[in-house]
Amino acid sequence: MRFAAILTDLDGVLVDSGDAVEAVWRDWAAERGLDAEAVARASHGVPSREVIAAVAPQLDAAAEAERVDALHAETGGEALPGAAELLAAAPAGTLAVVTSCGAALAAARLRSAGLPEPAILVTADAVRRGKPAPDAYLVAAQALGAEPSGCVVIEDAPAGVRAGRAAGMTVWAVTTTHGEDELREADRTAADLAALLAPLGLA
Repeated sequence: MRFAAILTDLDGVLVDSGDAVEAVWRDWAAERGLDAEAVARASHGVPSREVIAAVAPQLDAAAEAERVDALHAETGGEALPGAAELLAAAPAGTLAVVTSCGAALAAARLRSAGLPEPAILVTADAVRRGKPAPDAYLVAAQALGAEPSGCVVIEDAPAGVRAGRAAGMTVWAVTTTHGEDELREADRTAADLAALLAPLGLA
């Protein structure tokens, strides 16, 4: 493996939950009298509480996020190509999953997709600032004992790409939820995680 550590996002990289996630956000936005499409666009790769604080600062972000995350947990998801292989093939102590989900939602996502929970799972609960801030990726690197420059981040959303770059890491992106033009800040793009296993030395 050419990198000391692999730090991968969850939704859109390991688990396909995009349509369900957007549906929950659209329903929530409609109930609150907000622009449903604008809220759905703002939701990718960012913790729920920060989405709500940005689109509806008049609401109690913590309370609303708890409700939204409970709805997300009911939607489930399916493993994306390459997800099971990555989790199985990465050497012990070299992989972390870094997500904007809370801990309970992340665990539910992995269970619904039939994927094992990794030893290092950094969720929105573990950091003060979510993506696009670099905090979660820096916490994951520290947990693995890896220097940021030796880490590769795998992301699907612009906010996550920016977070990885802000952390001083190499960033590879998959075009499962966003097009290459939206992920142009990444160092490399691929159709999905399966296409990155060989470059990672795990195929």
